[in-house]
Amino acid sequence: MQGKVETTMANSVSHLAMAGRIRRTGAVAAALVLGCAALTGGAFAQAKKDKAPPPAAAKKDAKDAKAAPGTQSAWVKLCEKATAVTKDKDGKEQKKDMNICLTHHERLDGNSGMVLVSAAVRQVDAQDKQHFMVMVPLGMMLQPGMRATIYPKDAWEKVQKNEKVDESKLKGMKLSYTLCHPAGCTAEMESTPELINDLKSSGGVMVFAINAAGAPVAFPVPLNGFDQAYAGGPIDSKKYGEARRALMQQIAQRQQQLIEEYKKKQEEQKGAAPAAKAPAPAKK
Repeated sequence: MQGKVETTMANSVSHLAMAGRIRRTGAVAAALVLGCAALTGGAFAQAKKDKAPPPAAAKKDAKDAKAAPGTQSAWVKLCEKATAVTKDKDGKEQKKDMNICLTHHERLDGNSGMVLVSAAVRQVDAQDKQHFMVMVPLGMMLQPGMRATIYPKDAWEKVQKNEKVDESKLKGMKLSYTLCHPAGCTAEMESTPELINDLKSSGGVMVFAINAAGAPVAFPVPLNGFDQAYAGGPIDSKKYGEARRALMQQIAQRQQQLIEEYKKKQEEQKGAAPAAKAPAPAKK
């Protein structure tokens, strides 16, 4: 079991940071659920239809940042049974089976497949504390940490329309970076019962990271569907994996199509360019 899970961990992309976190706590076998991208149902359709803006183009202020509202949730619950190996007080190894779940949302660039932002609440059997985790792209300053603002539903609707928001109704929180890897950097904080209730009842979370130039970059995370995903059962992991692979294939095909269109356009421009005139012979 452990060897199988280690292979899965090696293939993890989006939440390798979270898998590393769990490895340090002894739950090596949890990597499978930490390496998935949360786009199912309507979210797949949205990813194919819309091109998400690159991180550098994200607005610096919450009033300017827009999230694709959508009517279907991109939140899903992914669960995996794991076997953790720990040592007792006498130093003897003992195995313990546990269930690990992520209630997870991820936003991808529909053209490149790049993870723009992902968020998740992690639940582990026999652990009282849950954790709220957010991953953003590389290139952010780690020292300031990450901050986020929770918007009530009415305020979230207003921020999508660039309307003024009553900031006294907003709730702020701070997350500390735990690990960076090729896909991005992950920050987390304890997910208290109060935070869970806020996530269930609110409209969205605006995540702010500081880029290398020292400017804040906003990453919107809509919360529609979080309550149902968190309270409900896990989705079928096999079907989920198949759907994700299909999405990645569509994105790859789109990339190839864009490359071919670009080459064709370049060839047309070369053909349309007037032939250069031969220089007149120099007079003697």
